[in-house]
This record gives sequence, structure tokens and C-alpha cells, in this order.
Amino acid sequence: MGYQPPVGGFRIFVILWASQSVAVLGTEITLFALNVWLATTAYPLAEHKSQLAWALAAVGMAMGVASLITTPIAGALADRMDRKRLMLSMNLVNGAVMTLAAFLAATGLLEVWMVVLTAGLLGMTDAVHNSAFDTSYAMLVPDEQLPRANGMMQTIWSLSGVLSPALAASIIALPALARSGVLPSGPGGLLGRLESGVPLAFGVDAASFLFAGAVLLFLRIPSPRGMRRAGQAEPPTSLWADVRFGVEYIRRRPPLLWLLATFAVANLCLPLGVFLPLIVKVELAADWMARGMTYEAALATLNTMMAVGGLTGGILVSLWGGALRRRVVVLFLAMILGGIAQMGLGLLPGLYLAGAAAFFVSFSGPMANAHSQAIWQGLVAREYQGRVFAVRRVMAQSLAPLGQVMAGWLAARVDPGVGLALLGAVIAVVTGAQFFNRQVMRVEDRAYVDAFAGGTGV
Repeated sequence: MGYQPPVGGFRIFVILWASQSVAVLGTEITLFALNVWLATTAYPLAEHKSQLAWALAAVGMAMGVASLITTPIAGALADRMDRKRLMLSMNLVNGAVMTLAAFLAATGLLEVWMVVLTAGLLGMTDAVHNSAFDTSYAMLVPDEQLPRANGMMQTIWSLSGVLSPALAASIIALPALARSGVLPSGPGGLLGRLESGVPLAFGVDAASFLFAGAVLLFLRIPSPRGMRRAGQAEPPTSLWADVRFGVEYIRRRPPLLWLLATFAVANLCLPLGVFLPLIVKVELAADWMARGMTYEAALATLNTMMAVGGLTGGILVSLWGGALRRRVVVLFLAMILGGIAQMGLGLLPGLYLAGAAAFFVSFSGPMANAHSQAIWQGLVAREYQGRVFAVRRVMAQSLAPLGQVMAGWLAARVDPGVGLALLGAVIAVVTGAQFFNRQVMRVEDRAYVDAFAGGTGV
């Protein structure tokens, strides 16, 4: 008999999902606030476009590289240690990091290199937290409910994307409102001393991590080591041996390699963190200025429209439950839709037309990611998922830091919209080509995939 989740496991998953969603929302508020700080405080002038592009790229690359370096070790730790404790520890560390960032921003000591360092630290802690989180809910949810749970997981990011721009913009505006006399004199007097609300946004993020950690204290989450009975424990191995296990597991299964290569190309060509702030500031400036909007409001509008698309896709796949067969077809169709929509995001004029394209860029994400996750969960035994999924994440995201550098180079030299459209075309073409790849199209056939590794799932 295969692994049986605990009684009430889906209920525990829902509580875990909801509490960690609060922390994800806080992080999205921070990332929005960082973009605003870079665009309005560090590099506020139009002639700063090149410096702003490189600063945005540096922040994204620091977070991405730190995550890539840490993830293989994080995956091994997720299979070795108590996953609940790992998540709790990372929630507390992230809370401390954001508390320090809030202090630096409030005192005017925050500098660009500190922002890059903070992004790197968050990349490391997020890698450990996500490795434990991604493999924990498979221990709680029955197999037939995994596609629905994956859809709910995708909804976390989309829902936070819907809420975070408006929340972040409102928080950032509080000191200005206080100085104008809109807020009551008590709290208004304190807030009015701040030059901007960026420190407040960081403080909200810190509080969200502490809340998520507090909820974890009351949840029981199984870990793989608890599944091993006496006499069945695996022999002690080094962390490096665990990393090699994950590498070999995937290397010996070409269908999985093809699937990962497709995602790696998509991640290379999707540096929206660099392009979106620039498109709003350069391409769409005339439109949002004519509407009487501020830069923060315009960026929040575009981000919100994008996030609504992701939320719609996440809710759809959660209610639907995902495809039970031929998941790879749904996955690739969603990625092609995302690539075409990205071309529209770069080329369409006007804030709301660009926002409509952004909606479909984000809508495609949950559809693709939920089906990809279901494919992997169906192929890899739960006690190996920490190691294998960590290597999978590294390989899928391996080109993302290069994408940040490429985006900074493109955005500093050519029209940002054209650059983004070209990258969207690459996603659509490369993904479409996979329909002619017989190996990857049979990736859901477990016997076929394991036959490459000698007919064993280990």
C-alpha cells in the first residue's frame, strides 16, 4: 500500500496554505515597495533609465542566484529534517531581515547595495522555506486531491499579486497623507516624519512572517523521516550525496530533462521584474500622465491586472481540479498562450491594453505550473521529493539570473517593449516545438520514464 496522508490532512493543508499566504502577500508588498524606492528615490530622473535598469536587474539576479545556490542543499535538508521546523525557522529569519530593512529605510540609511544584499538573503531563506513547503503539502493531501492543492498553491501568488499593489501603494502614500492633514493628528504626526511609506511596507512584511510562523506552531506536518520504520532507514549520507542523488534521478530520465529545459528557456525569457517598471516609466508614461495618475498608481494598476489574471487561472484550476490525463498538453498550451500574451504586453499601446495582455501572461502561469507539479508528484516518491524537486527547481531556474542580466542589457540599449516582445516570441516558439518531441510528450507514463533509469523509480 502506498503512502496514506493523515486523517484531516487536507484541512491542515488549508490552514497551512492560508497562513503562509499572508507571508507571501507581505513579501509581494516588499518587492513592490523596492521597485518604487529604486524608481522614485534612488534613480528618480528620466536620464537615470540605464542605472535603474541595472539596479532592477541586480536585485533580481541577487535573489535568483542566492536561491539557485541554496536550493540543492535546501532540498536535501527537507528530506533529512523536520519540515515544519525548517519553515518556522525561515519565517523567523525573514521577519528579522525585514525588521532591519524597515529600520534602515526609516532612518534614511538604506542604499542600493543594501537592497541587493537584502534580496540575496531573502533568496536564500526562501529557497529553504519553499523546499520544505512544496514537499510538505504532498504529505498532507491524497493523490487525487494534489492537482486541486497545486491550483491553490498557484493562487497564493496570484492573490497576493492582486492585493499587494493596492496595499503597497496605500501604505507608501500614508506619510504624504499624514502631512496633508488627512489622517488623525496622533498617528498622522508620527507617520508624517517619514519621507515615504517604504519602511512601513517593510514592517508589514516582517509582521506577516511572524504571523505565519506563529500559526505553524499549532500544526502537525509529517516528514519523510517519520515514515521510515526501524530497519528501513536509509544509510547515512552526506548532503553532497543527497544533491547527487537528485541530479542523477533526473539525468537518467530524458523526458524530465526535456520538460525542465522548456521551463528553463521560459524563465530565461520572463524577466518581468526588470521590464514592467521600465515599460510603465518609459513606454506608458504619456498615457498614465494624461489620466492624472502617479507612477506608483500606474505600476500598481498594471501589476494588479496581471495578478487578477493569475488569480483567475489559479481559481479555475483549483475548482476544475486540473486535467487527469494529458497534463503535458495543457501545460504546453498554457505556456504558448503566455508567450503570445507577453508579446502583446511589450507592443500594445496604453496602460489598459498592456494590462489586458498582462492578464493573460499571468493567467497562463498557474495553469502550466499546477499541471507540471502534478506530473512530478505522480512520478517521484514522496521520500525523495525534497532532493529531486530541489534539483528540478535549480535546473528550471538556472537561466533566470542570466535573463536578468540580459534584460538589463536590452532595456538599457533598446526599446523595453520590443525587448519583452522578442523574449515572448522565443517562449512561444520553443514551447510549440515540444509537441514534436516524443519523449517529453510521454512524460506522464511512469513506466516509460523509469525505463530509462533501469525500470526503477529510485
